[in-house]
Amino acid sequence: MTEHALSDALKQRLHAIRLAVFDVDGVLTTGALNFLPDGQEVKTFHTLDGLGIKLLHQAGIRTAIITGRSSSQVSMRAKALGIHWCIQGREDKLVALEEIWQESGESAATTAYIGDDLPDLSAITTVAFGATVPNGHPLVCKEADWCTTRRGGEGAAREFCELLLASQGKLNDLIGAFR
Repeated sequence: MTEHALSDALKQRLHAIRLAVFDVDGVLTTGALNFLPDGQEVKTFHTLDGLGIKLLHQAGIRTAIITGRSSSQVSMRAKALGIHWCIQGREDKLVALEEIWQESGESAATTAYIGDDLPDLSAITTVAFGATVPNGHPLVCKEADWCTTRRGGEGAAREFCELLLASQGKLNDLIGAFR
């Protein structure tokens, strides 16, 4: 679904977004769990997604990660991208999101969230704009406002970022800086 296929009500909600929240496994990564022989977990992130997050920051949209697993790699990636909040080891995604709202002064009305599985569902259905990926859990796909065309870990987060930016009329100017 493109930005132009969104309802006027969704476009209006997207225009108010000031906080974008990302799940990790299945959104910023493919969701595959890879382990080295010593038991260390290895995560692979897509560079397209990273630039999308940086573009959000340039547009004044703050970002957060909320993930059920804990990984030093996620901390490193969040720091490298300048992500404002990185909350790990939390299956209670909505409760974690409410903690960010307390600290940031944002609310459901100014938040977009992208996730792929059942722990993300309460956050997706509470925020102004809830998104998912095509390989997400069927119930999440049914309840989300929008679904990316790209799969998690393959540029889905970038698509989400660009939709937010396009809906706010900021994408073309940000892309123009690269010309």
